[in-house]
Amino acid sequence: MTTAEPKPPPPPKRPRRERKESGFVAVRTALTAWLSRPLASFHLVLALTGVLTVIGVVMVLSASSVTSYNPKTGSGVYSLFVKHLVFVALGSVVFWLGLRVKLERIRRMSATATVICLALLMLVLTPLGSTVNGSQGWFKIGEFTFQPVEAAKVALAFWGAHILVIKYNVIHQWRHLLVPVVPIALLMFALVMLQPDLGGTVTLAVVLLALLWFAGAPKRLFGVILAGGLAGVLVLAVIAPYRLDRVMSFLSPDADTSAGGFQANQAKLALADGGVLGKGLGQGAASWNYLPNVQNDFIFALIGEELGLIGCVVVLALFGGVAIVGLRIATRNIDPWIRIVSGTLTVFLVAQAGINIGYVVGLLPVTGVTLPLISYGGTSLVITMLIMGVLANAARHEPEAVAALRTQGPGKFGRLLRLPAPDPYRPPATRKAAGRSGAKAARPAPRAARPAPAQERRRSVREPVRRSAARTSTATSRGGAARTTASRGTRSTANRRGHR
Repeated sequence: MTTAEPKPPPPPKRPRRERKESGFVAVRTALTAWLSRPLASFHLVLALTGVLTVIGVVMVLSASSVTSYNPKTGSGVYSLFVKHLVFVALGSVVFWLGLRVKLERIRRMSATATVICLALLMLVLTPLGSTVNGSQGWFKIGEFTFQPVEAAKVALAFWGAHILVIKYNVIHQWRHLLVPVVPIALLMFALVMLQPDLGGTVTLAVVLLALLWFAGAPKRLFGVILAGGLAGVLVLAVIAPYRLDRVMSFLSPDADTSAGGFQANQAKLALADGGVLGKGLGQGAASWNYLPNVQNDFIFALIGEELGLIGCVVVLALFGGVAIVGLRIATRNIDPWIRIVSGTLTVFLVAQAGINIGYVVGLLPVTGVTLPLISYGGTSLVITMLIMGVLANAARHEPEAVAALRTQGPGKFGRLLRLPAPDPYRPPATRKAAGRSGAKAARPAPRAARPAPAQERRRSVREPVRRSAARTSTATSRGGAARTTASRGTRSTANRRGHR
């Protein structure tokens, strides 16, 4: 009689947690594989620029439809929106130029651009300039305006990086680190403060600090600069009544809700009314003149009111993506100029967005800077799109991207935009050698090693005597050496003969 074999136990079921973890691992692996592609940074810059620009177009349409309507001038509800679309189209062309022009050519043109921007900052203070919102910092050309300080920020980043790269071997010396970048930047600060424009001065200071940081300046320098900057801000706030009102309204926002703190309080109310999901596009009360200039400086408040907390988090995540991608481009490049420019422009954009969002939510005093790519168009929008184009161009100069583009072709976007293949980076060996010799020659001798005037006179008198004595001793030593050599040669010859 045979006994039945026991059935094997069924295999244990995998818990759901393991399945979720395996799905998360798969997503992470796929994301890592996609980010490791040669043109991942380039595609991310294009995607971030497109998404932020679309959000800006939608929010400007929602914010400006009421304020743009004016039956006296004949402007309709879409007049500001149409202007914004014109600026977006112009910015798209500038983005393509920043993407297509070679970075070496941009570097060569940086000095000329800086001189032109300084001239424009001087001319805008003359009767040729126009006053907008209490600041004489605009040129009016028909219905359009141009603000030279926005172009000066980019020119300072390009030219400053060029100078710091040239002085790389002597940058450990303070005079080479600070001159001429810091004096030119201080001249720009002074010209912008004469307009006056505190927001433009603050963003220019961010560009200067980012340049020095990515160039490798010592940390104690930033402490000195920040201390001096805080002292300067306090002085400027005290001497100007309207700036003092802004600071006092920031310190005590509930003291006067109808004057200096009106916009800040209305922005907080708009954010509070939005809740988590928001009221919906076009349903916010801030666009009905409850919040002045909502399409310019306070558009983030309208995003919070109409799109809610979710919309604000999405915007913050997009600017966080700009920070990550920009620093990724800076770290993956080999060319030092591209590294400094990419890092500086990234910090400038993210810092400007942080300042705008900071004073909208009440963390900073109101300074009047726009939210990049989202606020109503103008010079800021066009210059921001130029910066994104340069970042995309720098992404195509990563070593892996250069190798892929030169071996596999330009790709879909390259063919569509007619982009040339980037050249590989070649370090300038001759410049490095010249820089090293210049670094040695530029170092002055210590004061203890420098001869005194009396010693120099004595040395000039005694020098001929020393030279004649040295010649005599040299001749004597040479003669003795010759006689010794001759005697040695005679002895060696005699020994050879005797041996034979």
